[in-house]
Amino acid sequence: QVQLVESGGGLVQPGGSLRLSCAVSRSDFSIATMSWFRQAPGKQRGLVAFITSGGLTNAVASVKGRFTISRDNAKNTVYLQMNSLRPEDTAVYYCKFARGGLEYWGQGTQVTVSS
Repeated sequence: QVQLVESGGGLVQPGGSLRLSCAVSRSDFSIATMSWFRQAPGKQRGLVAFITSGGLTNAVASVKGRFTISRDNAKNTVYLQMNSLRPEDTAVYYCKFARGGLEYWGQGTQVTVSS
């Protein structure tokens, strides 16, 4: 049974920061591509950022320069550092593990940006 456990969400004021974490219970974490997605109320889930096993990263235009994805293979954990948060960043954030044809999702963590 694969587990992806996200943490770090919460309520933050506009302009604030949060760091999300996703711990993965798989021994092949280091060779997987890890991604963060988000889903706002009434909207489809969409990609935020990803990081490959080799450390290549990319993010959607709306978060570039504000969000940073990183990984710690020794801890089987992927992170999403979110700075300069905006109300439109409010969503449930999910991490995804992908390797070959396998995909696993976390349960999601709520991020709310509001004054």
